Amino acid sequence: MKLGDLKPAPGAHKKKMRKGLGIAAGKGKTGGRGQKGQNSRSGGGKGPMFEGGQFPMVRKLPFMRGIGFSNPYKIMYGAVNVSDLDEKFEADAEVTVEMLKNSGLARQDEKYVAVLGSGDITKALKVTAHKFSKTAQEKIEKAGGTITKLEVKRGGYRTR
Repeated sequence: MKLGDLKPAPGAHKKKMRKGLGIAAGKGKTGGRGQKGQNSRSGGGKGPMFEGGQFPMVRKLPFMRGIGFSNPYKIMYGAVNVSDLDEKFEADAEVTVEMLKNSGLARQDEKYVAVLGSGDITKALKVTAHKFSKTAQEKIEKAGGTITKLEVKRGGYRTR
């Protein structure tokens, strides 16, 4: 047996349909495209973004910003870590949201502030904020401090 003698098994290789090569080919004359019309022409047919002639969703998207694709009730919190509190404030200090904003730990435009538990705290502080993580609460109380949670007003607007 030589390489030139190798052939695929019968029926293993199907010949490609050759369209438009006469009546005997089975797909002659119109080449299986029917008579006239959009799809009989080259380049015919509708694209993947076509929606029956109405204004396509893809073209609407640049105008659908804001309330269409974002949660209007989402509350944005400014994050402050307990290690930052330990650096900025003296022992037994009362830390309020206004103090956090004035010291630069929280941004001025943040409506609500959350205290997170990254780092360590060694001083006893009285911290007042809108939200505390479990680890932050544990670390502040372990250092001898106390926490006070402020009320978070929920409304139909983005809060930042």
